[in-house]
Amino acid sequence: MLKDADHSYFAGVYIVCGYTDLRFGIDSLAAIIERRFHMHLFVPNTLFLFCGRSSTRIKGLLWEGDGFLLLVL
Repeated sequence: MLKDADHSYFAGVYIVCGYTDLRFGIDSLAAIIERRFHMHLFVPNTLFLFCGRSSTRIKGLLWEGDGFLLLVL
């Protein structure tokens, strides 16, 4: 779980700059991180944030050690 969004819970928070199609699911967002940024996805409690065309929509991808959590904000 998110541990009530305590900032010390996250090992890292990464903001993916630029437009991301927010219709993408977990697999597509994970592929963006691996291909474009050459980052290792499976670091526990690492949050990746994606912004759509409208800055009022954000998606988050969080690896919690046993699976991904997709956050839609």
